[in-house]
Amino acid sequence: MPRTAALRARDQEPAGERFLEEALAGLRAPDKWLPCKYLYDERGSELFERICELPEYYPTRSELEIMRAHAGEMAEALGPGVLLIEYGSGSSLKTRLLLDVLEGPSGYLPVDISREQLLKSSAALAADYPKLEVLPICADFSAPFALPGTQRRAKRRVIYFPGSTIGNFSAEHATRLLAEAAALCAPDGAMLIGVDLRKDRETLERAYDDSEGITAAFNRNLLQRMNRELGADFDLGRFQHRALWAEAQGRVEMHLVSAVEQVAQIAGERIHFRAGESICTEHSHKYTLKSFAGLARSAGLCVTRVWSDPRQRFSVQLIERGG
Repeated sequence: MPRTAALRARDQEPAGERFLEEALAGLRAPDKWLPCKYLYDERGSELFERICELPEYYPTRSELEIMRAHAGEMAEALGPGVLLIEYGSGSSLKTRLLLDVLEGPSGYLPVDISREQLLKSSAALAADYPKLEVLPICADFSAPFALPGTQRRAKRRVIYFPGSTIGNFSAEHATRLLAEAAALCAPDGAMLIGVDLRKDRETLERAYDDSEGITAAFNRNLLQRMNRELGADFDLGRFQHRALWAEAQGRVEMHLVSAVEQVAQIAGERIHFRAGESICTEHSHKYTLKSFAGLARSAGLCVTRVWSDPRQRFSVQLIERGG
């Protein structure tokens, strides 16, 4: 039997009841919101992969540029025999650039909330790296989860957190996530993390509201998912996608704006919308090198290396305990 045929996810996926509870909590709030992690069902993950290829969406191109230029230096800093734990693995394109230069990794544990995307990318990676033990974990990495045992003992645990997903969390939640990651990698582990950097408003807003409407479809897909999985009856045509840069908060915000006064129902509960009222579906905080170093310190961590692209649009940072 081919090795990929036996590949299965260690199932710690949030239950449907949790999705409903969190959706209702957000929709009942005075300023309506929905957790951005639920954007990534199978369809959402496919749309996000298309977003990453858009000319307006600079983060993926910039991070790939950094990885292609500096992955060897990163591998040297991480050392041999690492157990690589990836948060939000997606297509694992950037992961391959790192795996190609790591010295004798003891295993690879991709963690993702989207089961279909997780299994697809894990099977492809296991086939291309037959000597590497691949153990996918279907879980919400922003909550505690358990690591499976591996055949080879790791010399060091390293969390790889590419993209700019850390920006989706408030300062409080990001600090907690980094602290929990440090505990997971204790005592001498590390985290290699993608951090998007601040830049001009036009570049930021175009990155989250592309001319082809792919990001708009990605955003509306969350309502479609709620219709399918939670028995809601949102009319997608009555909600418009909007992305804006909030200077005071240092973040891009994605919203679904009700075009008309309307009522939608979810699990028998009626949700009222005024014309122009929005649901916030994502925050994406942007950092300076100084502000992210401060965030790391608040979690008891220290930035020890920073790699950036020539235009200083994006960074990949190595954070460790101490300092």
